[in-house]
Amino acid sequence: MMEMRITFLGGGRVVRIILGGLQRAGKLPREVMVCDPDEDSLRSLEDEFGVKTSADCSSMEGDVIFLALHPPVLKDVLNKMESPSPESLIVSLAPRIRIEEIQQALDHPKVARVIPNALSLVNRGYNPFSAADELTGTDLEILQSLFEPLGKFPEVSEDKLEAYAVITAMGPTYLWFQLAELEKLAVEFGMSPDEAATAVHSMASGAVEALYSHPNRDMVMDLIAVKPLEDAEDDIRAIYRKSLMRIYQSLTE
Repeated sequence: MMEMRITFLGGGRVVRIILGGLQRAGKLPREVMVCDPDEDSLRSLEDEFGVKTSADCSSMEGDVIFLALHPPVLKDVLNKMESPSPESLIVSLAPRIRIEEIQQALDHPKVARVIPNALSLVNRGYNPFSAADELTGTDLEILQSLFEPLGKFPEVSEDKLEAYAVITAMGPTYLWFQLAELEKLAVEFGMSPDEAATAVHSMASGAVEALYSHPNRDMVMDLIAVKPLEDAEDDIRAIYRKSLMRIYQSLTE
C-alpha cells in the first residue's frame, strides 16, 4: 500500500479526512496527488500531508483515483475528463451519481463508490461501499487496504448508499452541537472545561454502548427516572423526520 499512487480530484474536507486518518494510522501512501483549482486548499494540504498538488484536473493518473467532488460539480467534471488508464481504480466519494453513470462518462469499467464518514479522521469511520462487477479481487484488496485503517468498511447494495449518506455521513452533525451545548451548560453549572469535556465524553460513549449492547432498548431508555426533555421528544423526532426525509429525497430524485 505504501508504494501505491493515489490521486484526488478535489481538495476539500473529505480529502483532509481520508489523508488525516491514513496518516494517523501510519498508512499514508508515499505518492499522493491532489488536484483542485483552489490554491489555498492545495497549499494547506501540501503543508499538512506533504502531498503533490496540481490545479490542472483534465488528466488524472494513479493506481486509485478518488472523485472527491460534490455531485453537481462532479457531473460537470466527468463530462470533461479524459478516460483514465485501464488499470486505474476509480472511487467516487459522492452520493447521487451511480456507478453506471460514471462508467459511461469515463468509458471506464473499474468504478466503486464509497460514502465517507468524518470519524475516519480518528480511525473510527463507517464507510460503506459498492463496487462494479468489473472489479477484480486485487481491486477489492486495494480498496480494503485504503479504507480498513479508517474504520469499518462494509459492502452494501448501491441502492442503499444515499440512505447511508444521510445516516452515517451526515449523522455526526445531528449530535455534535448537542454534546457541545451540554459541555457549555456543565461549565455554567460549575465544572471546569476539562471536567465538562470528560463528563460529556464518558456519558455519551457509555450511552451509545448501553443502548446498542442490550436487546431491550425500551428497558435501557427507561433506566433513568427523570427525563428533562421528555415533553419535547415528539417535537425533536418530528424535526429529524422532516429534515432527514427531505435531504434523502433530494439525493434519490
